[in-house]
Amino acid sequence: MAAWSGLAPGNHESAGKRKPGRRRHGNQHLQPVVVEAAWSAVRHTGYLRSLYHRHVMKNGGYRSGVAKNKAIVTVAHAMIVIIWHVLATSTLYHELGEDYFTTRKDPEKEAQRLIAKLQALGPKVTVEPAAA
Repeated sequence: MAAWSGLAPGNHESAGKRKPGRRRHGNQHLQPVVVEAAWSAVRHTGYLRSLYHRHVMKNGGYRSGVAKNKAIVTVAHAMIVIIWHVLATSTLYHELGEDYFTTRKDPEKEAQRLIAKLQALGPKVTVEPAAA
């Protein structure tokens, strides 16, 4: 459904190297509607908003219009996948929440990663358990 709508990411692979590709033109009636719905979805708290902000920062930050456009297509693709799953399985949509990307990982591994990142900036870090 994502490829048919033109919201699937492009793929260009040659000799085992994956290169970015252009996405298909897709359905000219469905695609703008889903993209407009994606713009509406990122204005509300939830998983899709955090996905948008994550991809904007990944693609160049908030000053880049290209980063915002790429991120909104990512959100529109996620929405098409969600719509397909809801229709195919006849189940209700379960919102993952705005903190999905920060809480899905193992908390101990995440703490170690953040400590290592902070120590790479210079200061020595000592971790103590929180007082109850």
